[in-house]
Amino acid sequence: MTGAPEEVPALAGPTRTTELPATARGLRTRAALVDAARVVFERDGFVGSRLTDITKEAGMATGTFYTYFPSKDEIFKAVLELVQDEMLHPGFPHVADDDPIAVIEASNRAYLMAYQRNRLLNRLMHEVQWINPEFMELRQERARRFAERNARSIADLQKRGLVDPFLDPLMTARALSSMVSRLALDSLVFDVDDVELVLETVNRLWVNALGLKRA
Repeated sequence: MTGAPEEVPALAGPTRTTELPATARGLRTRAALVDAARVVFERDGFVGSRLTDITKEAGMATGTFYTYFPSKDEIFKAVLELVQDEMLHPGFPHVADDDPIAVIEASNRAYLMAYQRNRLLNRLMHEVQWINPEFMELRQERARRFAERNARSIADLQKRGLVDPFLDPLMTARALSSMVSRLALDSLVFDVDDVELVLETVNRLWVNALGLKRA
């Protein structure tokens, strides 16, 4: 909610299982494969995608793939790392720290817009987690990091006397963060609802749940 982006490291580090290339050319080749994989996964789905489809999209020989990734699962994780980083650190215009409601609204807007931009991959992630338990763990890890970041913000607001002091910060953050992510999935992925209506709803629920008062 209000934590600075650097407080939460990107998921790319803990989830990456392949070493990055040592040369600039290698990095460019790997990035091209990841970009091609995203196109193929979004077009054909995870199950329907083949390594030959990815290398064809990238304009490379199939053997090149194995220089950078051992399997389709690994390149799918590399694609997700890019999205997860954007979801954790979507960025938003500077707002005054002394206006928690404005911070909540800006944070929710940045998150939901990033979620909508990546709606196809968010849908894939939801589906693939039931195929491979490792992807379920990645999704849970992302949820944990969101909750921990928001819990720190809620605790800070409690110290400032702005939020019910009897709320458990982490449990409250889990509840509110889960509400936002589930609503985003249902409304922006499985349905195509008005993102502004979704945003207005989650903002009011956050503010009302914390008991914040508008100036």
